[in-house]
Amino acid sequence: MTISKELLDELLKGCERPEDLLGDAGLLKELKIKLMERMLGAELTAHLGYEEGKDAPLGQSNRRNGSASKRLKGQDGEVPISVPRDRDGSFEPELIKKGQTRIDGMDDKIIGLYAAGLTVRDIRAHLEDVYGLQVSPDLISRVTDAVLDEVREWQSRALDRMYPIVIFDALRVKIRDADSRMVKNKAVYVALGVSRDGVREVLGLWIAENEGAKFWLSVMNELKNRGLQDILIAVVDGLKGFPDAITAAFPDAAVQTCIVHLVRHSLNFCAWKDRKAVAADLRRIYGAATADLAAAELDAFEEKWAGKYASIAPAWRRAWQEVIPFFAFDPAIRKIIYTTNAIESLNRVIRKSIKTRGSFPTEEAATKLIYLAIRNFEKGGRNVREWFAARNQFAIMFEERFNA
Repeated sequence: MTISKELLDELLKGCERPEDLLGDAGLLKELKIKLMERMLGAELTAHLGYEEGKDAPLGQSNRRNGSASKRLKGQDGEVPISVPRDRDGSFEPELIKKGQTRIDGMDDKIIGLYAAGLTVRDIRAHLEDVYGLQVSPDLISRVTDAVLDEVREWQSRALDRMYPIVIFDALRVKIRDADSRMVKNKAVYVALGVSRDGVREVLGLWIAENEGAKFWLSVMNELKNRGLQDILIAVVDGLKGFPDAITAAFPDAAVQTCIVHLVRHSLNFCAWKDRKAVAADLRRIYGAATADLAAAELDAFEEKWAGKYASIAPAWRRAWQEVIPFFAFDPAIRKIIYTTNAIESLNRVIRKSIKTRGSFPTEEAATKLIYLAIRNFEKGGRNVREWFAARNQFAIMFEERFNA
């Protein structure tokens, strides 16, 4: 729709200062109010079947019945609106629904602020400072609680039949326990899949009450119930019971310990001055061409560092059965597995959202915020870099399973 110059000139008559146009009593706010009221009047006309100022159709008892005053919260602060009524109360306007108190995507703004890690108190202060709105904590909670319905739908959605790679990772979050009322460090687990086309997709998130094989088996069964039939490579962080749970549900999956986690765990034992040298020697292990050469590099590492850091090499040996699958793959696939850039970038987004929170009052509160962080993550680039070479290798190495 094009607004004529003549109409604009007529509207702007008397606007001499910026506040005459943009102020609280300015033209733009008044124009918004008048347009909304005009549209509401048009909706009522369509509902009743006759124009304002005309007579109702013969035999029709329902007709116009004045208006009700309503105050809506929006970017312009509180906006007073007159909503027309009908006699029998059957008029249900679409522009401003019954019970609606907010416009201009205010709910989206509240959710966006919440997703950025702001607390309810911070959100209230922001809305008052920027928009001059006073909103209650209860309203903010109701708006953000609506996200839980979206979470439930997302957590139960259908998955692809096969994912070449699924990376399981955990973050520690402080959550108040519902039974003891004590704040506990709980593990929030995220499954990040890489699809056949190289698209990163978060498959789900789970808050672990009791970690172990039983918990992980329930997660695997949930993924299967949502349509996932096969995982080619499952990358895990070395938790006890994890590999067994994966192979129980997906017997053909190759379970690979996350090299990044293993390296970080090793460096935790090192003095700062030795970390660079130890990291370089560890790289010789996971950068070896074959499993046999990697074992030889591990022997060499132990011989060099056992006197100073006796616990590192044994930790690698205990995880060795979940380390060696890595060496059967082409460098194109290895790079995706051991660099885990995808899960690292996801974790950064989540940590940025939760860092301002000392603790969460409930698991639902933690789930809301982490889900919103995941949603923001998936809005960015989701394709794995240099996937073409890795895809060709998967198609050759797992021909029937990859192409089924």
